[in-house]
Amino acid sequence: MSAEEESIFRSAEMSLIQLYIPNEISRETVYSLGSLGLIQFNDLNKKINSFQRNFIKEIRKLDEVERQYRFFKSKLDSKSISLIDDQYQLDANPIDTFNIIKESEIDTYIENATFLEKRLIQLIDSSESLQFKKMKLEELRYVLSNSATFLDRKETTANFQRNSIISFNDLQNSTNNLSNPPDFDDHYDIDDNIQFITGVIPRENFVFLQQILWRTLRGNLILNSIEIESPIYDPVSKKFISKNFFIIFSHGNLILNKIKKICESLSSNLYVIQFDKVKRSSTFLETNQNLNDLNLVLNQTVQTLDTELIAISKVLTGWSQTIKKEKSIYKILNLFNYDVNRKTLIAEGWVPTNQLLNIKSILKKITDSSGSSDILIILNVLSTNKTPPTYHKTNKFTNAFQNICDAYGVATYREVNPGLPTIITFPFMFAIMFGDLGHGFLLFLAALPFIINEKKISQMKRDDMFDMAFSGRYIILLMGIFSMYTGLMYNDIFSLSMTFFKSGWKWPEHFEVGESIEATQTGVYFWGVDSIWHGSDNALLFLNSYKMKLSIIMGFIHMAYSYMFSLVNYIHFKSVIDIVGNFIPGLLFMWSIFGYLTICIVYKWTIDWVEIEKPAPSLLNMLISMFLSPGQIDQPLYDGQKQLQVFLLIIALICIPCLLAVKPLYLKRKIDQKTQYQTIEDASPIVSSDTHIGNENYDNDVENHNGEEDDEDSEHGDHDENFGDIMIHQVIHTIEFCLNCVSHTASYLRLWALSLAHAQLSQVLYTMTLANSFEMKGFLGVFMTFFLFSMWFVLTVCVLVVMEGTSAMLHSLRLHWVESMSKFFEGEGYAYEPYSFDTILQEEI
Repeated sequence: MSAEEESIFRSAEMSLIQLYIPNEISRETVYSLGSLGLIQFNDLNKKINSFQRNFIKEIRKLDEVERQYRFFKSKLDSKSISLIDDQYQLDANPIDTFNIIKESEIDTYIENATFLEKRLIQLIDSSESLQFKKMKLEELRYVLSNSATFLDRKETTANFQRNSIISFNDLQNSTNNLSNPPDFDDHYDIDDNIQFITGVIPRENFVFLQQILWRTLRGNLILNSIEIESPIYDPVSKKFISKNFFIIFSHGNLILNKIKKICESLSSNLYVIQFDKVKRSSTFLETNQNLNDLNLVLNQTVQTLDTELIAISKVLTGWSQTIKKEKSIYKILNLFNYDVNRKTLIAEGWVPTNQLLNIKSILKKITDSSGSSDILIILNVLSTNKTPPTYHKTNKFTNAFQNICDAYGVATYREVNPGLPTIITFPFMFAIMFGDLGHGFLLFLAALPFIINEKKISQMKRDDMFDMAFSGRYIILLMGIFSMYTGLMYNDIFSLSMTFFKSGWKWPEHFEVGESIEATQTGVYFWGVDSIWHGSDNALLFLNSYKMKLSIIMGFIHMAYSYMFSLVNYIHFKSVIDIVGNFIPGLLFMWSIFGYLTICIVYKWTIDWVEIEKPAPSLLNMLISMFLSPGQIDQPLYDGQKQLQVFLLIIALICIPCLLAVKPLYLKRKIDQKTQYQTIEDASPIVSSDTHIGNENYDNDVENHNGEEDDEDSEHGDHDENFGDIMIHQVIHTIEFCLNCVSHTASYLRLWALSLAHAQLSQVLYTMTLANSFEMKGFLGVFMTFFLFSMWFVLTVCVLVVMEGTSAMLHSLRLHWVESMSKFFEGEGYAYEPYSFDTILQEEI
C-alpha cells in the first residue's frame, strides 16, 4: 500500500531532500515547486537575522507594492466598489516554467502601482479640496440669504443699547440655571454703526455656544440663529452634518475677538459679509455662479476618480495574487543557503516519499527550459534522525473530522491517526445523547444546503461563525443522520412515539377508572423501544436503567477498540517491550473488571427474571463486593460466579506490578549492556591495521548493536534518562492508567444523562406549548394552534437543536479527546505545511 493510500490511517512516509539550485534558475524553480505544493522547506539560515538575508531588498519592494494595493482596496471600499475576481485566472498550466512572469514584468507591476497611487492621491486630494470649497460656498450662500432677515433694518443705536441692558439684567436673574440661557432669538433693531459676526456651526454645538457666550460676555451681545434645512457634506468627517446659521451683534473689538475665538473653538466657520444690501446681493450672485462652476469641476473629478477605481477593481485581484506569489518566492529563497563560490542555492525540505518522482520530473523540465546544458538541479535524498512532519491526506469530507483531532494535538509521525475512526464514532456518540428522529432531521436539513451549494459558498467571503458551520457541514450531516437512527431506536420524534410495528405489550380490556393497571407482554417489539413505554407511569424508570447500562457498554467498546490502536502502534514501531510491559497487562486489567461488567450487563438482559421468579441482582453492588468482599455473592447472577470473580480480581492485581516493573527492568538491562560495551571499547588497546582486520566482525557487532539500541532509545525517549527517571515515568503511567479506567468508564455516563435530559426537555416543551392548542375549539383554537406551533418550533430549534446540540457535540468531543485518544494517542508531531500557492492566495488583499 502506497503512502498516499494509507495516509488517512497513518501519516504518509516523508523524505528529507536536498536541492542544489543554480542561481540563474532559482526563481523559476521555486515558482514551479510552489505551484506543485509538495515541499515543506526548512530554514537553513536560522542564525542569520531576517534583515540581513540575501533577498530582503526584493521583499521590501514587494511590501511597498502590497501597501499600495491595500491603499487601492481601501479606496474601493470607501466607494463601495467590489473586486471583480473572475477577471483574473491563474495560468492554464501553473507548473509550466514558460508561464512564469518575468522579472521585467514584475518591475512593470511596481511602476504601475507607484504611478496609480500618485494618480489616485492627486485625484483624491483635488476632490477633497473641491469638496471643502463647495462646503464653504454653500455655507456662505446660506449666510448671505439668512442674514438679510437681521441686517435689512435701520433703527437707532439706543434701541440696541437698551435691549442689551435688558439682556444683561435677564442674565443676572438666571445665573443659577445654566441649562436655560436667555432667549437671544428676538429681533432687535440696529443701526449701521453696530458690529456683527456671522457663521455656520454644527447643530449639536449650538447649545454650547449659547451657554458659553452667556457666561463669558454676561449678556453684552445679541445672538440669533436659523436652522439650515439640508445637511451639508463635510469632507473632513466624510459625512453630512446638520448645521445652524448664526449672527451675533455686539460692541467693540475686544468683545468681538472673544466671540470669534469661542466660535472657532466649537468648530464654527465664520464669514465676513457686507452690511450693504446691494453688495450682499452681488456677492450672493457671484457665490451661486462660483458654486455652479465648482460643481461642474467636482463632478468631472469624481467621475474620473470612479472610472480609475472601477478599472483598478477589474485587475486588482490578479495583481495582488501575482505580487503575493512573487513575494513568497523570495521568502522561500531566504531560507536557502547561498554558496558564493559556486553561485548555487542549497535547499532542504520534507516531501512525501511517493511524490519524489513527480518532483524530479518537474525539476527536469526546469533545467530543459533553461536552454543551457551547464545548468543542472541536483536532488539528494538525505538520511536523518530528525522527526518528519505528519501528513494526513484528506478530502472535503474527511478534512473537518481531521481538524477535530488536530485541534487536540497533531499525531506523532506514523502513529495511528484518530481522525479515521472519528468519522463514525463522533457523530454516533453525539446521536446517543441527541437521539430524536425529528431533531436529527432538522440537523440534516441544516447541513443539506451547505453541501448542495458548497461550490458557490466556498467562493463567498464568510465570517468566522458561518465559516465554522460551512467547514463542518459533513459533521452536521452525519450527526443528523445518526440522530435519526438513534431516534428510531429510542422511538422518539419530537418527544412523541411512533407505532411502526405491533407492540409487544397488551393493556387489559376491562378496568375501572382510577385503577392502576399493568400491561401483559405478548411478544417483542421488532425495532428499538416499544411505543407503549411512552404512555406508562414507569417509562422514566425503564429508560433510565436502559440508557445507563447502554452508556456503560458503549463506553467500554469505545475505549477497548481505542486501546487496540496502541497495539497497532507498538507492532508498527516494533516495540516488543511495550506490547509485553504495557499493552497486555493493561488489556487484562480492563477486561477483568470493566469488560466483565459489560458482559454481565448483556447477560442480565438475556434472562427473564419474572419467569424464573428470582430478583434481578444489582450489578453495581456486585462490582463493589468484588473488590471489598472477594468470594462473597449475595445475589448470584450465574453459576460459578464466586470462583470467576476471584480469578479475575487476582489477574487485575497481578497486572498492576507488571505495568510497574516489566518495562523499567527491561530498559535498565539495556542501559547496563550499553554501559558495559562502552567500557569495553574504552579499555581496548590501540592495534595495528592487521589486528583491526582480525577484530572486524566484533567491531561490526558492537556497532550494529549500539545502532539498534540508539534507535530504540530514541523511539521511546529514554536515550538520556537513567533508571530512576524511567521508573518514575512508569509509576505515573500505571497510576494514571488504572485510575483512568475507572474515571473514564464513569465519564461515559454522560451519554445516559444527556439523552434523558434531551428527551425530558423535549417532552416538557411539547406539553407546555403545542399540546395545549388541541384542547381549544373554534377560531381561538385555530389562532392558538398557529401561535403555539410557532412558539414550539422556534424554541425547538433554538433550545433543543442549537443549544442542546452544541452541548452534546462538546461532550462527544470530550469523549474522543480524553477517554478515547488517551488510550493510544501521543500527539507529539507537527503538521506538514508545504509551500503552496493555493494556500498563499487564500489570504485576502
